[in-house]
Amino acid sequence: MRFIILPQAIKRMVPAFGNEFIVLVKDSSLLALIAAPEIMYWSNTMKGQYLRIWEPYLTAALIYFILTYSLSKLLNYIERKV
Repeated sequence: MRFIILPQAIKRMVPAFGNEFIVLVKDSSLLALIAAPEIMYWSNTMKGQYLRIWEPYLTAALIYFILTYSLSKLLNYIERKV
């Protein structure tokens, strides 16, 4: 099983797990409205404190873009290796 089944299973599971992880990172902005304070919570806090609307949200969008782009490139590299 270690030499035959697991390598095939891992090869098929890496893309699905990678895509799910990226979706979880993207959905964390939606979860911040419901549960734990995250990047969007601090954007709302800065908006209220400094009375600037666009800068915190654009910064949060840039952070999410950097996270998802780097994760997708990393997962693409891992998929090619496997």
